[in-house]
Amino acid sequence: MKIENIEDLRVLVETSRGGSLTAASRVLGITPAAASAMLKRLEVQLGVRLFERSTRAMRLTDAGQTLLDYAVRALELLEEGEAQVVPANRALVGTLRVAAPSDLTRSLLLPWFDEFLVTHPGIRLALSVSDRVQDVLRDQVDVALRYGDISDAKAGAGLVARLLCHTRRVLCAAPSYLARHGTPETPADLARHNGVTFHIAGKAYATWRFGREGEWVEVAMPSDRGANDAAIAHQWALAGVGITYKAELDLRCDLLSGALVRLLPQWTGESYPLYAVLPSNRFVPGRVRAFVDFIAERLGNLADRDHSEGRPPAIAPPAYSGRAREEG
Repeated sequence: MKIENIEDLRVLVETSRGGSLTAASRVLGITPAAASAMLKRLEVQLGVRLFERSTRAMRLTDAGQTLLDYAVRALELLEEGEAQVVPANRALVGTLRVAAPSDLTRSLLLPWFDEFLVTHPGIRLALSVSDRVQDVLRDQVDVALRYGDISDAKAGAGLVARLLCHTRRVLCAAPSYLARHGTPETPADLARHNGVTFHIAGKAYATWRFGREGEWVEVAMPSDRGANDAAIAHQWALAGVGITYKAELDLRCDLLSGALVRLLPQWTGESYPLYAVLPSNRFVPGRVRAFVDFIAERLGNLADRDHSEGRPPAIAPPAYSGRAREEG
């Protein structure tokens, strides 16, 4: 191992954050000369230049940026490990990097994130909200919440996926839209309606599938609008401009309130399971395990609430109990 002093990595991190060795030295409580010597030692040990230096600023090189990303994580893991071995201070600490779908985040997850942070004040949440399928390795995400098939995410990457719940797509529209255009009774009727669509993997999701008694039909949905953000399709449906076909979990609150009306209830929508995808199962920080367990528990509570109140549940928990069954 070429890196001999962990404090040299702290100089790298703080120099990057502050833009200068002087800023790093102030944070670390050392002299600028000492900070410079430590950074130089790190560069010599690795045989690469980590910063491009000028009279005005210090800019990370490509090698410096790569090492910085790993150094930040390494220091966070050490911080968490130190907290765990001190009996009086076993709190979860560090940055939790989460990627989640836009509509699910806005319609359901935000208050859960707040609750988790209140419970664990030592954790800092870095949230990436997007319907783009993020690469948890390349984008340096601790956990990605993903709908649908995740086999492409795991292929060749050694990733771990934990099934959080089963849900399905449901067809729905606002009462105002149905008052103007009528209610479709069969999938074929959708040809006379307007759909609000969104993109999946960069392509418009406009071919909708419905099943009944083991047979499935496909409908090429006419649409005058689409977006790369599923939350916008949700808002368009609420505004009464068209019909949408989305995960029931995203729509649960609006279906319960009557803001959206479920259509073709005798037909089954496509399965749309929700997973937590992790970069590896070799070492999962405690804060990440705690977060995934927390979200799984809240989803289970949601299903229990629907059952206790006599409603068909919007989701079904995985068909196993206890901690995650990890699929690698």
